[in-house]
Amino acid sequence: MSQDLSENYSRAYGQKAGFGRKPALVLIDFAQAYFDPDCSLYAGVDAALASALRIRAAAHAAGIPVILTEVRYQQGGLDGGRFYQKAKPLCAFLDGATTAAFADGLVPQANELVITKQYPSAFFATSLASTLTAIGVDNVVLTGLTTSGCVRASCVDSMSHGFITTVVADACGDRHPGPHEANLFDMNAKYADVVSEADILDFFATVKGGISGA
Repeated sequence: MSQDLSENYSRAYGQKAGFGRKPALVLIDFAQAYFDPDCSLYAGVDAALASALRIRAAAHAAGIPVILTEVRYQQGGLDGGRFYQKAKPLCAFLDGATTAAFADGLVPQANELVITKQYPSAFFATSLASTLTAIGVDNVVLTGLTTSGCVRASCVDSMSHGFITTVVADACGDRHPGPHEANLFDMNAKYADVVSEADILDFFATVKGGISGA
């Protein structure tokens, strides 16, 4: 008997993780490459960046830690390993390339942590997990690019490291709506709660009220 996709998945999944008491916001790879029409990684994701910037402002107002990630490779891409060999557009992130810079409007602030990475996950071979643990974070809130790539990889690793994981759909983007929606659906089913910008802003306002213990 055929079933609707949501009905099918609801038989096995559908559990909500909820929010934690000590959240941190992560903005993944909002680089010029995704906003430059002449770059092969161009994705037209201005709305996702605008959403992430609003959420970032709310996080700072609530005293919530903010982490930015960037991708950087040495010339030749040797430190990119098999990922760099497989995905040719990663040359956009060679050190010194204008496309590797943060997107317009996203200038790192003095109180923000910047994580430099070479692989999809913000957690793989970086200090992110140990830093979040050291400051008592229990809830990682993810925004960024792309939904089907580095956001998903970071989501799975965040959950695997023991963090309650939240993905903000409005603040994530991809080069095509198909992979974007499919990966949001799958992350929400198995690894995280996928929420709206309005949902996360409401939650951050509650954290400001002292529930986080910050």
